[in-house]
Amino acid sequence: MKNTALSQKHISIGAKMVPFAGFNMPVQYEGINAEHQTVRTGVGVFDVSHMGEFILKGEKALDLIQKVTSNDASKLIDGKVQYSCLPNTTGGIVDDLLVYRIDEKTYMLVVNASNIEKDWNWISQYNTFGVDMKDISERTSLLAIQGPKSAEALQSLTDIDLASMEYYTFKKGTFAGIDNVLVSATGYTGAGGFEIYFDQQHSETIWEAIFKAGEHLDIKPIGLAARDTLRLEMGFCLYGNDINDSTSPIEAGLGWVTKFSKDFVNKEALEIQKKNGVERKLIGFEMIDRGIPRHDYPVVDAAGKVIGIVTSGTQSPSLQKAIGMGYVSANQSSEGNEIYISIRNNPVKARIVKMPFYKG
Repeated sequence: MKNTALSQKHISIGAKMVPFAGFNMPVQYEGINAEHQTVRTGVGVFDVSHMGEFILKGEKALDLIQKVTSNDASKLIDGKVQYSCLPNTTGGIVDDLLVYRIDEKTYMLVVNASNIEKDWNWISQYNTFGVDMKDISERTSLLAIQGPKSAEALQSLTDIDLASMEYYTFKKGTFAGIDNVLVSATGYTGAGGFEIYFDQQHSETIWEAIFKAGEHLDIKPIGLAARDTLRLEMGFCLYGNDINDSTSPIEAGLGWVTKFSKDFVNKEALEIQKKNGVERKLIGFEMIDRGIPRHDYPVVDAAGKVIGIVTSGTQSPSLQKAIGMGYVSANQSSEGNEIYISIRNNPVKARIVKMPFYKG
């Protein structure tokens, strides 16, 4: 089990720790609902240093990224971030990721913790362009400061004007007295905020500075459990649940990051799917009757026939109702359609709704 540079810090402040993607991670501190509400209404801090970071550098760095990712990275300018995915050759997704353009010849890819080695190997096999690739995951710490009060909490620590930063942009600068910190207006909560990348040797210094600077706003540490409820309320996909090696970007509603104006891995097959339609689609649903949907619960129709499967589900702390995501037959995927979630062989009524669930 790997630790982040802050694992001992989490233990010392009373976090409940769990294994996650091979790391010893804090799942909660004071409780999921309280932590969730802290992020929705105030400001909270996640240690997400388990995520992977690759630097791709060279004349042909963009060519390699264009080949392996589905989105069009040529649209990026310096200081911009793009959400994308790595299609595999069989119609599925190797991983979803963020692409950062540092400059014309330098990019950073941020990948899921469980897929670091897999993604590295996947991208490497397509590197016929002589691109210099560096895996900086081990030495990079990442904190996500999320919530509507994030900019206010952090502004005293940096001369970067945080409030004026647009969503999916980033800047490098001094933060908490540390040089070369990358501050990114991104996150996985839908509550606004920042993700801060820095050399792991500065982890404790930056952690302490953030909590001191945000003390007057009641800043709190937040665990992975609330991260999951927050992202699910926004309808954000979680790799390993809602998307994986056998789900296509078209099925998963990721057509918006699948750009056929360029050549990329498995483009032809995905283009056919886009044109002809798919047999199943990822949908969001809310429970009408009592019951909490969970990963892998069957979805059935009124006659009890299995029409799909739940990929994520929870009791939404913001909405006070049970919500979920899952794949269902395309002909059953219309908004407003009533479906049933089989909870311990008992069909419980639900309704397909438009995502995000939480409108804020």
